[in-house]
Amino acid sequence: MTHPLLAIDRLSIAFTQQGETRTVVSDLSLQVEAGETLALVGESGSGKTVSALSILRLLPSPPVSWPEGDIRFHGQSLLHADEHTLRGIRGNRIAMIFQEPMVSLNPLHTLEKQLYEVLSLHRGMRREAARGEIITCLDRVGIRNAARRLADYPHQLSGGERQRVMIAMALLTRPELLIADEPTTALDVSVQAQILKLLRELRQELNMGLLFITHNLSIVRKLADNVAVMQNGRCVEQNRATTLFAAPAHPYTQRLLNSEPSGDPVPLPAENTPLLEVDDLCVEFPVRKGLLRRVVDHNRVVKNLSFSLCPGEALGLVGESGSGKSTTGMALLRLIASKGRILFDGKPLNGLSRKQLLPVRHRIQVVFQDPNSSLNPRLNVLQIIEEGLRVHQPTLSVQEREKQVIAVMQEVGLDAEMRHRYPAAFSGGQRQRIAIARALILKPELIILDEPTSSLDRTVQAQILTLLKSLQEKHRLAYIFISHDLHVVRSLCHQVIVLRQGEVIEQGECRRVFSEPQQDYTRQLLTLS
Repeated sequence: MTHPLLAIDRLSIAFTQQGETRTVVSDLSLQVEAGETLALVGESGSGKTVSALSILRLLPSPPVSWPEGDIRFHGQSLLHADEHTLRGIRGNRIAMIFQEPMVSLNPLHTLEKQLYEVLSLHRGMRREAARGEIITCLDRVGIRNAARRLADYPHQLSGGERQRVMIAMALLTRPELLIADEPTTALDVSVQAQILKLLRELRQELNMGLLFITHNLSIVRKLADNVAVMQNGRCVEQNRATTLFAAPAHPYTQRLLNSEPSGDPVPLPAENTPLLEVDDLCVEFPVRKGLLRRVVDHNRVVKNLSFSLCPGEALGLVGESGSGKSTTGMALLRLIASKGRILFDGKPLNGLSRKQLLPVRHRIQVVFQDPNSSLNPRLNVLQIIEEGLRVHQPTLSVQEREKQVIAVMQEVGLDAEMRHRYPAAFSGGQRQRIAIARALILKPELIILDEPTSSLDRTVQAQILTLLKSLQEKHRLAYIFISHDLHVVRSLCHQVIVLRQGEVIEQGECRRVFSEPQQDYTRQLLTLS
């Protein structure tokens, strides 16, 4: 009798905290055959990642338990396997790409050291042989100048580049089963297409099974053989991909398929006095070599970027990972050095000291891409959101701060009764709302949003976009919206700048650029989206 590569049979997963047991996944049954791709989709908090982590028993037990069901690999139980057996399977026969690369990569080690460790442990390769394979694999996942990047540390890579390194790390062991938890979340559409092509090739080469967790239904349509839809810890629908997309049976599946970003940006106010003016912005980082680490060159990552932004207006910055989008945001926040002129409300920000910038800080806020990394896990939500008030309005009493926190939580659609909980108790969409509330409480005039919806499923993404639009209209907020999702940019932004390797490829009114792109690269992005 032949067994499926992976079989999850009537699995339940429970968490026990403070003597209370809560079931988060119930009666889950899935199968993945060799050479087959199963896509697991659903809203954040539906149990997708918890189920995937349970396959390799990567969750601490306690507090996690599996009261019912089993997980079998080639017919062998993984839930009842000893640690020695699991060590032989983890990272070797079953590899996993995690959702958050900055958390998964060691910040103290170079890329080469971390990738070599995989080949040394699992395939017994020596450093010289491993180096060639590492460079080849990094090339395949789209890391430019891979040989030169081996000495880089994770913080020197963009979010998309870190995700590609994680994909390379998982593929180096040539696993029988690859579990990919949102592996293309931080990637632009061109690199996304490249990664999907690579996964299809490897699936054929290695006859590899693939469990692909995502909220991006366009990827599921291109890659998956079968689809399982989860909601509130249960699998509500499971079918062949072609059948599910053609005739979804469950109301939740139908809602997912109808949740593509749509609508037009908020109408612009009549006033057109620029709030932010940027002229010839350039950002470069020194290249150091030799024993004394002398500067021998400069790497220009943003080149001659110019634009103006009015109150109530949204500007989209789009382009592939590593194109300079997030770097531009950091330069505008004066968190990194830059050249060129930045005027905010008519006053230059260049050359201001940290003390001189402090009165401007509350007027320009930021929402980062990964709320898991940007929210302090040791602080509860009340402490996180009120932190800005402590700095910028130190005369407020404890009661006044808490009152403002409650009001802003309600404004972004969070239950204020949950303000004493910690970030780990919230779903991805809720954590992003917390990040928005933290920025909003200081009543800013400009918010820089760095991929704020990239890690969210379509239904939650639609809710966040609706929230951003309503806040923009209510408070006349200006947005700089950094994204690789062109559907989201089209729905929110009035003007758009397309970046590639730090250079402006195309710039103009959003509707015109999307309907009549002038450059081949812009046309390619639109075709792939």
